[in-house]
Amino acid sequence: MDSDNTLKTPILVLGATSLIGGHLMARLADEGFDPVAISRRPPAGDACWVDGDLTDPDIGGHLPPAATVFSLSPIWLLPAVLPGLKARGMVRLVAFSSTSRFTKTDSPEPGERAVAKALVDAEQAVEAWCAANGVAWTILRPTLIYDEGHDENVSRIARLVTRFHVMPLSGPGEGLRQPVHAADLAVGALAAAKAPAARDRAYDLVGGETLSYRAMVDRIFEGLGKTPRSLPMPTWLFGLLMRLAKPFYPGATAAMGTRMGRDLTFDSSAATRDFGWKPRDFHPRF
Repeated sequence: MDSDNTLKTPILVLGATSLIGGHLMARLADEGFDPVAISRRPPAGDACWVDGDLTDPDIGGHLPPAATVFSLSPIWLLPAVLPGLKARGMVRLVAFSSTSRFTKTDSPEPGERAVAKALVDAEQAVEAWCAANGVAWTILRPTLIYDEGHDENVSRIARLVTRFHVMPLSGPGEGLRQPVHAADLAVGALAAAKAPAARDRAYDLVGGETLSYRAMVDRIFEGLGKTPRSLPMPTWLFGLLMRLAKPFYPGATAAMGTRMGRDLTFDSSAATRDFGWKPRDFHPRF
């Protein structure tokens, strides 16, 4: 296990029950690895599991040996546990962040701006610590993550469509999106961990195609076996609707409507070049 393009073992997966975590654990098992999962509840299957919470100040005492670490938990939880991971043998780290560090910096919602700042601060802390301590790092920033029936992006829209049979839009919904499947992100994380070219670099990871918000919603209708029925409305009216819906859908904000008209697009060509990133087009099936 010493060649440049082979994972060094043992392997530890932080946040193994996250959207990406289940897919990554399965991929690792398929390739003959026996990773250890750290999470607050046991992952699927018969994986080796350690009950752990990264917010626990004593988590360092519960960490198993690990040469390669995949971090799928919120990246702002990672800096505090890096010394403990290093002490247990970490030499390679692949951590997930988010393109929200760019898209939510100027959000009118204070909570979203706080998330963007937390992402930026955590990325900088991880990079600086790894550089100072001889750990090869890769940070992956997905766009809109989905996993049919499990995520809070595409699947949330699907639940609304199933309940109301129509999807309100703020304006025409022309803002561009690049939804990316959690299973593809697991493949990408594994490829990045093996690729020498991906060491000490950060990548934006987008889905296989770029489409408008309205076209994305249409595909969700089709994935549910329904005829697309979008309802464009003035931005002010959509904002009012979100305020009224907030008690029933806590994640509903007026900022969601503002972003429907914005292009939230990124470039994954560096990931394609360095570790063969090749995600699927957007055709969800529920």
